[in-house]
Amino acid sequence: MTAYAAPIVCIGGLNVDRKLKLLAHALPGSSNPCESHETPGGVVRNVAENLARLGLPVSLVAAVGDDAGGRMLLEQAASVGIDLRAIIRLRRHASDSYTAVLAPDGSLELGLAAMPLVESLNPWALGASRALRAGAALIVADGNLPTDAWPLLLGEASASGVPLVCVAVSEAKMERLPERLAGMHLLILNAGELACVAPEPLGAFAALHARGVARILVSKGAEGLLLSEPGHAPRHWPAPDVPIVDVTGAGDALSAGVCAALLRDAADFDAAARLGLDLAALTLQTEDSVHPELTSDFLLKR
Repeated sequence: MTAYAAPIVCIGGLNVDRKLKLLAHALPGSSNPCESHETPGGVVRNVAENLARLGLPVSLVAAVGDDAGGRMLLEQAASVGIDLRAIIRLRRHASDSYTAVLAPDGSLELGLAAMPLVESLNPWALGASRALRAGAALIVADGNLPTDAWPLLLGEASASGVPLVCVAVSEAKMERLPERLAGMHLLILNAGELACVAPEPLGAFAALHARGVARILVSKGAEGLLLSEPGHAPRHWPAPDVPIVDVTGAGDALSAGVCAALLRDAADFDAAARLGLDLAALTLQTEDSVHPELTSDFLLKR
């Protein structure tokens, strides 16, 4: 652990994930039988848990309510080794939640995000964790953050040189990213989120690079990953072929694997892509948002 004394600081969504898996094709306007499964969730929280289970030092900056869901979230995060000293606890508030309605094959039919607390992560609130970010080895922020948080994080990254990785969370929240993105070391997103920038990938890559993003990593599901860097043709890595139990959390595992590799070498995107794909493939094979049997051995074997 001494090689990783500085933490990875993860900033963004912390919520209860509720997964409802349909037992048959959905009938609109009717009651549909399903299976129910509840786990801790939130994009950056999932990233943080993956990293902690890999044996890496992780600190979480997020907001939580004082309800039963919030207590569950904090207890579970502490149990896997996530540093919670920068958590903002809001009294008389329900914790954020995300409900995923899954098709019988595990694919997402509908996602419902009730996440007002993440809006509290504005520049004033983030001021309390400034010293933590200044001492970080890597900062990971998700697209749940309010728009006014980004200039602060981007400015700090530009001034300090600490790599800033942004993980997109949905097409609807792509508009939260400001026009100027100078200081962003890497943007991780899927094909749908990329299409919110421009209809064609090459045009979207060009637009994001013009806005200041240094590198863009796009997940295309079973088709693998694309990496765009200014002045270079996009690179491609194929995805492993594995049986899919549940897609929820696979993208977050991908991001965690990428970040774990970048902690070793912030310029080695080949290693980052391969580790991210391997961790995503593992997560596709469990109902949990983070694979419950993930340990530091996963890194040692790669």
